[in-house]
Amino acid sequence: MADANPGGFPHEPNYIGLNTPQRAEYAVDDLVVTGTIPDDVAGTFFRAVPDPAFPPYVSDAGAILSADGMISAIRFAGGKVSTAIRYVGTARHLAEQAAGRALFGKYRNPFTDRPEAKSIDRTVANTTPVWHAGHLLMTKEDGRPYRVDPVTLETLGQYDFDGALRSETMTAHVRIDPETGELFAFGYEAAGLASTTISYFIVDRTGKLVREQWFEAPYCAMMHDFAITRNYALFPIYPTTADLDRLKAGGDHWVHHQDLDSWLGVMPRYGDVSDMRWFRGPRGVSCYHMMNAFEDEAGRIHFDQCLSDSNAFPFIREASGIAMAQGDLNGRLARWTVDPKGPGDTISETVIGPPGDFPVIPADRQGRQQSHGWMLTMNPERRAPPVSGGPVGAMFDMLLRLDFTGAPPQALALPMGSCFNEPVHVPSKRPGHQGWLLSVVDHQAGPDSFAHECWIIDAGDLAAGPVARVAMPHRLRPQVHGWWAA
Repeated sequence: MADANPGGFPHEPNYIGLNTPQRAEYAVDDLVVTGTIPDDVAGTFFRAVPDPAFPPYVSDAGAILSADGMISAIRFAGGKVSTAIRYVGTARHLAEQAAGRALFGKYRNPFTDRPEAKSIDRTVANTTPVWHAGHLLMTKEDGRPYRVDPVTLETLGQYDFDGALRSETMTAHVRIDPETGELFAFGYEAAGLASTTISYFIVDRTGKLVREQWFEAPYCAMMHDFAITRNYALFPIYPTTADLDRLKAGGDHWVHHQDLDSWLGVMPRYGDVSDMRWFRGPRGVSCYHMMNAFEDEAGRIHFDQCLSDSNAFPFIREASGIAMAQGDLNGRLARWTVDPKGPGDTISETVIGPPGDFPVIPADRQGRQQSHGWMLTMNPERRAPPVSGGPVGAMFDMLLRLDFTGAPPQALALPMGSCFNEPVHVPSKRPGHQGWLLSVVDHQAGPDSFAHECWIIDAGDLAAGPVARVAMPHRLRPQVHGWWAA
């Protein structure tokens, strides 16, 4: 299905420039490659690339987060590259396809839907592709995931771990232990819309859900990500909150509160939720993505996150009446430290990196102390506005490698008009080699003229630039998250 000139979409940031709807499904083999693809890069780079199939019928600043899920695959085999992209066949997408128009209203507010949308699962499964135990799941935190065939990209249906999952939701960010192969996950609003109930569950390396527990959060908060260590599960609570009465009145799902405490819940990862301890964090802060968490020799927990002084989404700050510019958020890579066996509930904070997002570490360091990691940031020497696009309205133009052993950072800055999408890490079989980073890079030549490449970058030598560039055959909307499957 393709539509080169989609009509009916509002002329606003969610639908213009890099965010222009493409509504195209395709499969293309033998993509043009410049450079040499490393032998280690053999597998599939799965990407979530949301794209609305129909124009909205209500005004909604958060609509970019409601775009229909698309699963993109960039496949590397034998030195050749192919790509395919396809809509996730959610109940919502299929219902709107049958109706030939949008049926669902404001972002995560079913009280604004058309009558014929009643009782239809609202999730668009558009945030993260998760590969575990031979299953490819497309996830979004407002519902259960959808299973997708990793070869054909055909949707196989909503997935509840063979009927074992009780939660109505599952996070888009899971954590997989590198030694046990277990998948750790949670779902907030697990008991229904705007509920304070959190589900915490464990899936073994064969894909069987072996344990699920529920607990109550201090308030109903947006919980986009979490972390594990060898011995603990960590649940961060930031004061972006939902309220059922506000939703029934047709309001926004999320409102941020600058005067409300943040919290960090800590429990033994194989323990009981009754063992949860809550540590009080600073007021008003917000984070979407964590780099990692680990325990030191003294038993303290260190929790590394991309933190800011308010919610990073402009439309959420606007709905909250917060007049704070994007440049005033005081973004930083922050390390929160707590003592799970100490007497107090305090959190100490150390800044360990610059503003940015989409942090990445080698998968074998999940829950263990990392010596280095990568993230996206803005080039401080840029002399022009960044490329407009994505839910925040501005795309990142610098890839950064941070060394936590004292070595200086490395950076790869893009020229004006180019930007990175979130990278994934591909481990190397070469002794001592730090592996490869894969990222789709967008190049803007005019107000509505874009080209795209998939870059392969030496993860230990960013300044050298890409060792290979793969030309993507069609226009793309911005990616949310990706996953590498060897």
